[in-house]
Amino acid sequence: MDHLQRIYKLHQIFSSARYPISRRVLEEKLECSTATVKRMIDELRLYFNAPLQYDRERNGYFYDTRQGEVFELPGLWFNANELYALLTVQQLLEQTQPGLLDDHLKPIKNRLEKILATAQLNKGEIAKRIRILRMTARNTSSEHFQSVASALLQRKRLHIHYHSRSNDQTSQREVSPQRLTHYRDNWYLDAYCHKRNALRSFAVDRIHASRPLDQAALEFDDAELDAHFASSYGIFAGQPKETAVLLFSPERARWVADEQWHPQQQGKLLADDSYELRIPYADASELVMDILKYGAGVEVLEPAALRQEVINRLQAAMEKYSEGRVGF
Repeated sequence: MDHLQRIYKLHQIFSSARYPISRRVLEEKLECSTATVKRMIDELRLYFNAPLQYDRERNGYFYDTRQGEVFELPGLWFNANELYALLTVQQLLEQTQPGLLDDHLKPIKNRLEKILATAQLNKGEIAKRIRILRMTARNTSSEHFQSVASALLQRKRLHIHYHSRSNDQTSQREVSPQRLTHYRDNWYLDAYCHKRNALRSFAVDRIHASRPLDQAALEFDDAELDAHFASSYGIFAGQPKETAVLLFSPERARWVADEQWHPQQQGKLLADDSYELRIPYADASELVMDILKYGAGVEVLEPAALRQEVINRLQAAMEKYSEGRVGF
C-alpha cells in the first residue's frame, strides 16, 4: 500500500467510524508504524484541513462533524505515477500557451499539488526537467486567445477582425467556435464562419480584435468536424482530392517509417529498404514544403502535378543559388 492509498484508507476509517479510534487500531488497519500514523494524521490536518480531533477520555481520533458538514478529501485520487502524468500535461499546457484555461484548471491544480505534497513528491521537478522547444511558434495575443478560448468553452459566437496572410486582407467575421487546434507550435481556431456559411480554420495569431456575442454557437458533431478538418493533409481542410505517393531513401526511411504524417496514411518498406508513403491531401501547399525539406532523400512518384510542382520549386531554388551571389 503506497502513501496516498494509506491516506485515503485513513480517511475512510474516520468517515465510517461511530466512535473515536485509537492509534493502535489505526496501526493495525493500515499495517504501518506509530510514526507513520502520526505523520498521516498531521498531513490530514495540515494539507486537507480535516476536522480531525483527539478524544482524551476515549483515547482515540475522530472527525468532528457536529456542524453537520461531511468532510471529503479534495479532488480525485491517483497514484504517484498518475499524478505526475496529469501535472506533466498541465505543465505542457502552461509552456505551450501561458494562461490557457487558467480559471478552469487552477482549482484542480491546487488540489493536485496538495495531494503531491502528501506523497512527498516534488512538483517543481516537472518544470525543471521537461523542456518544450518551440521552433516555428508565432506570438499570439493573450487577450484574443483568452477571448477565443472563453467563447469556445461557453459555446458562444465570436466577432473577430481577421487578417489573412494569403491575400493580405483584413475582414470582419462572425464565427461559431468548434475547436482549438495546436498544430506545429501554433494555435488555430476551427469554426463555422457565418460570413462564408462554411467551416473554416483561423490562425489565432492573425486575430487582431475579438468580441464575444450573446448568440449561442452553432453545433457540429465530431464526425462532421473530423471529416472536414482532419481528413486531408496538414492544416488545410476539406475532403482529399489526391493521394501523394512518396518514395523515401533507405537512410530517410529509418525515421519516416516511424512517423505519422496523416491518420489515413499507408506506408510500406520495400525490398531495398526504401519506404513508400501514401498520403491523402486537398491542398498541396503544406505537403510540398514538407517534401522539400527532405531534399534528395525523397521522390514524388504520384500524382504528376505534385511531382512537377516539387520539380519547379527545386529548379527555382537552383536558379537562386546559381546567380553567383556570395555574401552581402
